[in-house]
Order: sequence, then structure tokens, then C-alpha cells
Amino acid sequence: MLTRRFAIVCLLMSLFGMLFAILVAEAGRPARAWDGANACRPGCMNHFIR
Repeated sequence: MLTRRFAIVCLLMSLFGMLFAILVAEAGRPARAWDGANACRPGCMNHFIR
């Protein structure tokens, strides 16, 4: 019984650790170029047409 509880607690803690690691990694990543400030303006599509 104690072993089963210990295994469940370990699995839950490892899941929490992985989710926390994902959050930390996302917070440290620089913003993507297509978000917000560098949004395409109405005339910018002319650069792609040849």
C-alpha cells in the first residue's frame, strides 16, 4: 500500500516537474517575429509578388 502511494506521488511530481519545465522554457524564449510589433501592414504583400 505504501509503495503504491509512493509511486503515485512520484508520477504526479514528475508530471508537475515536466509542466513547470515547459513553462520556464516558454518564458525564456524570445518573442516570435510575427507577433504584435512586426505585424504585416496593408502594403507589405507587394514585397512577395514578383
